[in-house]
Amino acid sequence: MFPVFPSLPPRRPNREIFLESKNESRIALFLDFENLVTNTGISTAGFDLQPSLDRLLEKGKVVFRRAYCDWSRFSDAKGRLHEHGVELVDVPPSTRAGKNGADMRLVIDALELCYAREHIDTFVIASGDSDFCPLAYKLRENGRTVIGLAVKESTSPLFVKACDEFLYLRPKQVQPRGEKDKRGAEDSPRGSRSGRHAEGKGSKASEKEAPPKAPPKVPDIARKVVQRLLGSAAGPINPSLIKETIVRKEPDFDERDHGFPTFARLLEAMEQEGILKRQQQGRQWYVVSPETPEVRTSPSRRSRETREAKPPEETEDDELESYPDPEDTEG
Repeated sequence: MFPVFPSLPPRRPNREIFLESKNESRIALFLDFENLVTNTGISTAGFDLQPSLDRLLEKGKVVFRRAYCDWSRFSDAKGRLHEHGVELVDVPPSTRAGKNGADMRLVIDALELCYAREHIDTFVIASGDSDFCPLAYKLRENGRTVIGLAVKESTSPLFVKACDEFLYLRPKQVQPRGEKDKRGAEDSPRGSRSGRHAEGKGSKASEKEAPPKAPPKVPDIARKVVQRLLGSAAGPINPSLIKETIVRKEPDFDERDHGFPTFARLLEAMEQEGILKRQQQGRQWYVVSPETPEVRTSPSRRSRETREAKPPEETEDDELESYPDPEDTEG
């Protein structure tokens, strides 16, 4: 007879850990590598995937990474891609003209992963080719989020509109060393007091002659979205909702392209123009209509908020990028 062991009570999972892992995105990255480095201003040896990976890691975990092309033509990039954990799929040319079926192989693998791995909820298609529009539509039809990634000058507007969000690769602006040394020798002569004296005078004169930099302008899409949301809102608006609505209308929207380093700076500029008003509840900021009166808090609540708030010198601009729901703050 086998010994009988007492039954143990079922182990309860940690609800907080479960909710955190459930809300975190699982991202699959597919790269049409030949499209990214052909006539885009990005060299094969200088292709750097790290900046794009950093932006994707802010959205979730990149659990799948695969790149497609004829790697006999782009062997210089294999080492860097291996460092980032990218699986290289070699697709040799299938026609006499040298064209391969990398795009077709990418589409098949993406659809197969969509139906076989339900936990992957975000697909990143690194290409600017409009041939991937049907793939983006099919992935979105199956409840997946599609993010495009390519160089702006070589991206089809149709593919941008087919994605939920679009990120742009920026080619590195490298100045030739000879021109840099020549310009430095002409602008700042060394070895004589007169040269250093003239250099100081020239820098002061250039500072005086330089015109003041014009402040960045608020884009029309941001202005329209804020006006419509505030016109139909019954209370404070989470600023993240404004950003999501703008990106939903223009998937390639980036406030940095309009001269604002962060989205919080864009909100500040809109507040100065009288488009909106920002109100602080606790340690968080919310957006309300300009006609909304100021919220008055009781002395006990104000003192409690003051004790909980951080000192001014420790507050950073990045904290303005975190916007919880107003109902959670009131509760």
